Amino acid sequence: MAAVNDATLTTGILLVASQRELRRELFDVLDREGHPTIHSARDTTHAAILLEGREPLALIVVAMDGDGRSSLTLCEQLRLLPPCSDAPIIAVLVDDTTIKPTQLPPMIASWLYASQVAAELIPRWKQLQGEVPAVAPVKPVAPPVAPVLPSSGGDYRFVFEEGEGDWLIVDPVTERVVEASPAYTRHSGLANSVLTSLALREVLSFESAGLEKVFGDADRRWLACQRKSIRGHDTGEASTRRVNHAGRALIALQFRSDRAGVRPAVALGLLARLFSGGHDDAGVMEAAQLLLDEMGLDYLAVWSARPEESSVPAQVIQRWRGDDHLLPGPQLQSSLRLVLGGRALMHPHDARRLADVDPLIGQLGLRGFVGLPLLDERRNVLGALLAGSCNPFGNSEIVAPVLHCAAAHFAHTLELRRTREQGRAEGLLDALTGLPNRLLFNDRLDTIIREANRTGETFAVLFVDLDRFKFINDTLGHAVGDQVLVAVTQRLRSSVRASDTVARYAGDEFTIVLRHIVKTDDVLRVAEKIVQLMDVPLHLDDGPELQVTASIGVSFFPEDAPDAETLLKHADEAMYAAKSMGRNNYRVYDVSPAQEQQNAALKARLRHAEGNGELRVFYQPQINAGTEDIVGMEALLRWEHPELGNIGPGFFIPLAEETGLIVSIGEWVLRNACKQAKAWEDRFGLGLRIGVNLSAVQLMQPDLSEVVATVLQETGLDPNQLELEVTESISIKAAPNLMENMQKLHRLGCHIAIDDFGTGAASLDYLRKLPADRIKIDQSFVRNIGVDPDDEAIVRATIEMAHRLKRGVVAEGVEIEQHLQFLRANHCDELQGYLFCRPLPQASFERLLAERERLLSGALEKLPA
Repeated sequence: MAAVNDATLTTGILLVASQRELRRELFDVLDREGHPTIHSARDTTHAAILLEGREPLALIVVAMDGDGRSSLTLCEQLRLLPPCSDAPIIAVLVDDTTIKPTQLPPMIASWLYASQVAAELIPRWKQLQGEVPAVAPVKPVAPPVAPVLPSSGGDYRFVFEEGEGDWLIVDPVTERVVEASPAYTRHSGLANSVLTSLALREVLSFESAGLEKVFGDADRRWLACQRKSIRGHDTGEASTRRVNHAGRALIALQFRSDRAGVRPAVALGLLARLFSGGHDDAGVMEAAQLLLDEMGLDYLAVWSARPEESSVPAQVIQRWRGDDHLLPGPQLQSSLRLVLGGRALMHPHDARRLADVDPLIGQLGLRGFVGLPLLDERRNVLGALLAGSCNPFGNSEIVAPVLHCAAAHFAHTLELRRTREQGRAEGLLDALTGLPNRLLFNDRLDTIIREANRTGETFAVLFVDLDRFKFINDTLGHAVGDQVLVAVTQRLRSSVRASDTVARYAGDEFTIVLRHIVKTDDVLRVAEKIVQLMDVPLHLDDGPELQVTASIGVSFFPEDAPDAETLLKHADEAMYAAKSMGRNNYRVYDVSPAQEQQNAALKARLRHAEGNGELRVFYQPQINAGTEDIVGMEALLRWEHPELGNIGPGFFIPLAEETGLIVSIGEWVLRNACKQAKAWEDRFGLGLRIGVNLSAVQLMQPDLSEVVATVLQETGLDPNQLELEVTESISIKAAPNLMENMQKLHRLGCHIAIDDFGTGAASLDYLRKLPADRIKIDQSFVRNIGVDPDDEAIVRATIEMAHRLKRGVVAEGVEIEQHLQFLRANHCDELQGYLFCRPLPQASFERLLAERERLLSGALEKLPA
């Protein structure tokens, strides 16, 4: 490296750093350049003593740590010293600092990270002396989604701070890393000095292409790859592009990790897997390991404590990636005591400062640490979740909400355990399996039916009977039979969601309620899953391997019966039908010949419903969560049968899809809704958005976009006011024209919304691939706000992740004030539900808009001129 200009050797350099090791490293780097006068100070006072009577300085180097405030104050104080008044200042950002380069004030001429001192300090100084052109550190007004690297000259390091993803700058000739972005070093755990000492092949490898081809194409395509990290390797994908910097042709490489702690879309998938797990001991262990692996954690522990008792907290689970340690007990962990006292601790980057008071953090060498209290519905502390990493957390804006959701999940688990203990004491839970017994199940089923009659919910009842269980009891004994029942319980619990109910009805009979059914196929998949799980041999403790199968009967509410007794009777009949078919399978209750005849008559009548004027479009307002003003409405189809009265869409829409009538009916709804929205726009001028549902059959029509364009042209409605709703349960693979149709509709100017979000299995698939503007959280989650902590956590996480992905959020099924307050507190954008207004026919909805206009006009007249 060439020496610094001779003119600078006649004046001094000041180094200010509170860390002795860093001062030593800075001194050595400058001393090797041959500078004779280097002043090394701990703080401003020390610097003032050293500089008394000295000539003006050539350079000042200041180390910045923590939030940078004290360091910035130090810089201002240094400027008051005569030798420091005009000298350029280089800021060295230490590892635990939270200040970003874009937040540095104008007095800072350049900056680098502490890990870059050996390689970059002198080049930065040369750059200030004019040997290399520089760009002033100006923070962009709005950070771009995909950073645009400078085409010539410029300091691309500021772009590192603004963009998403981890970046490497690579020399394509030598295939070596020139520089890594701070995000890359933070997420990989490898210092910049380590990365720049390695060839790219040692840092990152592509699965399907060699480096020569990747560099030759440099076409920004995303390619699967693995990168070296402190933990071994991270999987993900990378893209490359060509850039010119200081006259050099370089390659900019962006890496996107598959780890949930780095990317919001992956984190949303982690939450879906987390909440689909069970609440037993196996479910807790699985959830803990999932968080440890997917979030890149090194330490995770869950503690249980009863705040009303003085007993020592009990450890539920603890995981540590490193070598075995004899860890300090709970009495010595000050952080644990604070969390059990109800205090949340968030130290994503600076946990080391807790090491002096908490031996656990010091012993494990944690740099990132979070401690969250586990709270029940009354905000009582049930326990604590502790999570830590030996590196700073990747993205605290992702890590924090995910860990909050995990805390809600573990809190619900602890609460369920205590409820089960109480239930056993009161005789409502089965003593062997811990499941609700017949008495509690019947009570729950009656409650579910009352709620379903009010909300229009569809659910399923499964009757599960073990095949030839009596033979096991008679030949192997009741002790073995009890082990079988416990093992079967675990398998059944693992097959359903937390909101579903599993009960031991009698002996070897189990009953299950599957709530909030969107499609019959969803229930059949669960039944098939149970059959397959039961087909796997059981390995009992100190016993033989047993093959225990099950026969399952399924009935649906309200299609098969309106009451609990008949629902169970039909499920029981279907179960015996499964046994008669050879056991080890499932059967759905078959409707009677009279019901089949009625369905056929309804299909025939439906063909003429539109022409007979029996179809109606109702409208339900969508409300801005902040102002509570109407911002849109959803068009909802109703069938007013002349003899049977109102027939619910959950019943006749499947009939329309079976017959293919849904295409013409759907177009009729679209045309009427757009026509009415245009009429209201002409009269009231509110710019209201009209939402229209599209069925799976419509989405498969190749001319869908042409139909929508024609309707918009005929009605004169602005495409920006039309929102087309796609149900999440529709599979992208099952609807071959879905992606193409959605792209065309978006290009028309229409909005796209994902309806019933959270009930399907394709949440990430939809968010990544569909051009969605808005998601609608399904009412099954919203209605459980204040009831089910898991569903509350899902709602909260969905809102946070959707906003990070630039999607708006509408909550459906808002019925009580508690729903409203929760959704507002969690920044949901829009609300829809009976709390504000039930679906209204056209005339009633028009009166609602007119009344709104009258009230606003009256309020304006009362305002002073």
